Amino acid sequence: MPLQPTTKRLTSVDIASMKGGTPIVALTAYHTQTARLVDGLAEIILVGDSLGMVMHGFETTVPVTLEMMILQGQAVMRGSARSLVVVDMPFGSYEESHEQAFRNAARILKETHCGAIKLEGGAHMAATIEFMVRRGVPVMAHIGMTPQSINTLGSFKALGREEASWKRFVDDARAVAEAGAFSVVVEAVAEPLAAKITDEIAIPTIGIGASAACDGQILVLEDMLGLSARVPKFVKKYGAIGDQIRQAIEDYATEVRARTFPAKEHTYDMKG
Repeated sequence: MPLQPTTKRLTSVDIASMKGGTPIVALTAYHTQTARLVDGLAEIILVGDSLGMVMHGFETTVPVTLEMMILQGQAVMRGSARSLVVVDMPFGSYEESHEQAFRNAARILKETHCGAIKLEGGAHMAATIEFMVRRGVPVMAHIGMTPQSINTLGSFKALGREEASWKRFVDDARAVAEAGAFSVVVEAVAEPLAAKITDEIAIPTIGIGASAACDGQILVLEDMLGLSARVPKFVKKYGAIGDQIRQAIEDYATEVRARTFPAKEHTYDMKG
């Protein structure tokens, strides 16, 4: 259900208060135009480092830079007024030290005016999350399958299918929640594990490929619209915009080549 018309932008505190209530809607956006479409229909707009693959054709999110995230974060902020905008911290911008993480997070907040940042990692990032939260940086955590770690994970695959493996994921969730994260993305874990994590912690869980057991869901906008060439199996396509765009381009090209493109009379004011 769309948000009520208002000029007040949602904050991390508003999102945290939605735990166990109305399911949270979240989508990615990287442009002013798409942000305008998503704004108000989703509580959270994530400027995800998935832009590396969606916009730039990278194989993974690893090559994405801080400058890329800031530039697209600025674009999304210009196109939105109501949703909480969260900007991903890219690989290499926060892992080295608490100080590095805070410095780069502060830069994102200052230069984009977004409402929060997101970083990947569970228990091993908890101290960094606490360091930043204590200094005024709202943090969304990200556990489960963490795409920035693809070079050590080896592949993108579902996790937590065996109950014996659940403990480390639950521990990760507890650690980031206790560190002060206002919400946590849970990616590509089995439904029973997603349900357990959601029950165990006091902050909202935002699932992606983690079933409907979470407090909310997030998808990459281009994936759900049928614009992406490669789409994860768990993604439901809600549109086929890619096919429509291609057909429109084909129609335009056909008309131009046939010299039947509709002409319009133009008048030009030559004064001045």
